[in-house]
Amino acid sequence: MDYKNLLLTKAWKIKRQEIIKRDKGMCVNCKSKRILNVHHKQYHYIMKTGNKINPWSYLPQYLVTLCESCHKDGHLQYKIQSFGI
Repeated sequence: MDYKNLLLTKAWKIKRQEIIKRDKGMCVNCKSKRILNVHHKQYHYIMKTGNKINPWSYLPQYLVTLCESCHKDGHLQYKIQSFGI
């Protein structure tokens, strides 16, 4: 299953809600409560296969709630690091 489809699974939806709740239902940058995304601060992959780990498998410290605008701006400004495990 490709990564975009993994973000449609029940497991990701549960993890996403946990992170949004932890971040008090708002963007950690601008405090907006509109169109929230959960952003992976870095991507982890399995070194033997090169496949990314499932998005819901990340520890909470690697996930953050951002509004759609801050999320988009962040991707334009910063390259997301990848780490093999």
